[in-house]
Amino acid sequence: MGDPRKCRKKWVGPRHPWRKDRLVEEMKLIGEYGLRNKREIWIAQTTIRELRHKARVLLALPLETRERAEKALLERVYRMGLLPENATLDQVLSLTVEDLLNRRLQTIVYLKGLAKSIYQARQLIVHGHIAVGGRRITSPGYIVKRDEEGSVDYYLSSLYRAVPQTTAQRE
Repeated sequence: MGDPRKCRKKWVGPRHPWRKDRLVEEMKLIGEYGLRNKREIWIAQTTIRELRHKARVLLALPLETRERAEKALLERVYRMGLLPENATLDQVLSLTVEDLLNRRLQTIVYLKGLAKSIYQARQLIVHGHIAVGGRRITSPGYIVKRDEEGSVDYYLSSLYRAVPQTTAQRE
């Protein structure tokens, strides 16, 4: 038996990793979203691929059998913040990698103005200065749910260290 903490891979790499158009697109995404390596892109692509596959399978089912599963899939995609509340399965099929990369904690921290650059956002997260709902998150790839988006802020103990004290405050 394997170690329970060692999960299976969350990504599937490209079939043709050396195609120029793929390399150019991946490098553009790495620069735009401040990713560490291409594996982070592949994780997002695999997640989107799985969601789209589930939507295609549901569209092939008869209407009376797919209603409950369709509602569950649309609710999951809504909670992830990828689509609006009244979305359809056709909109799930039109999801892109950029939609999911925009929901990463690193991107949310940068867009909220907590960091000056996308790279600084990554550093703040890895060093433990960012919290979601008061809970410290150290993974830049954490997908921020729709209801957690407003609670992304600095970690409380990091605020005390970041603010320099004057001599009057020390006394």
